[in-house]
Amino acid sequence: MDLLAGLPRREEPGVRWTTPTQWHVTLRFLGRAEPDDAIVGLENVRAGATTARLGPRIALLGRTAVVAPVAGLEAVAAEVARAMAGIGSHVEPLPFHGHLTLARLRDRARCGLVGTEVSGEFPVTRLALVESDTHPRGARYTTRATVALAGTGAGG
Repeated sequence: MDLLAGLPRREEPGVRWTTPTQWHVTLRFLGRAEPDDAIVGLENVRAGATTARLGPRIALLGRTAVVAPVAGLEAVAAEVARAMAGIGSHVEPLPFHGHLTLARLRDRARCGLVGTEVSGEFPVTRLALVESDTHPRGARYTTRATVALAGTGAGG
């Protein structure tokens, strides 16, 4: 993630930058879910380790999210959706759009980073079940459980 941390993140009106501790790729949003059910679902994911690819350019997702597109996780996301079917308040999974959120925009702000070329890869060897709490300065995340993907062993 050093590549993303090195991108120019200038102060711009209406742009709230996320921090590296907030960076993640959501494979499936559960909404409100019973933690024990979600952990069982996570343990039932049968997917192999893979490589995620960033790029090709920083983009907008909707009107308010500045993102680095992430490819290579489509099969893992489909397996997570299968294993989590019926868990959570979003029982109909939203379409998967692999991305890592770099900033949030408000009041129709613009971000000078949009359109910047970005290219890189990172290994994906574990999945995490993460709880999100929203706050004015951005979401705070708590990891509730993790599992190693196939081919990585228990220590992944």
